[in-house]
Order: sequence, then structure tokens, then C-alpha cells
Amino acid sequence: MDRLSLLLIIVGAINWGLVGLFQFDLVAFLFGGQAALISRVLYTIIGAAGVWSISMLFNGRTREADVSERMGSQSA
Repeated sequence: MDRLSLLLIIVGAINWGLVGLFQFDLVAFLFGGQAALISRVLYTIIGAAGVWSISMLFNGRTREADVSERMGSQSA
């Protein structure tokens, strides 16, 4: 779930970068405008991914801990 959330946040960040630099909303362009139902659903899902990712700030696990944990389980 964390990887999917990160992927959606990247999509959102790219879209906001395009809006900021070129006033071009890629999601709206691809799915029929900002008010189109599918665009609104995508905006909502991307927003939910951002909220979900807040938990990654506070879960206390680091990438190094994950790697060393995997390495330890492989050698056993």
C-alpha cells in the first residue's frame, strides 16, 4: 500500500509541477476537464494517498532497518 501511495503522490506532484510551470493540468486534459467525474475521482484518490503517506513520517522504521532486517532473514 505504501508503494502505491508513493506512486500516486509522484503522479500528483508531476501534475502540480505542470500546473505551476505551464498552467497545464494533465489529469484534466486526459480525462475531460477538472469537473469531469473521473478527474474528480482521481484527484480524490491522489489526495487520499497523500493522507495515507503521512503515516510514513511517524512509523519509526527506516529504510536501513528494513534492509538489515531482510539481510538477516536471508542468512538464517
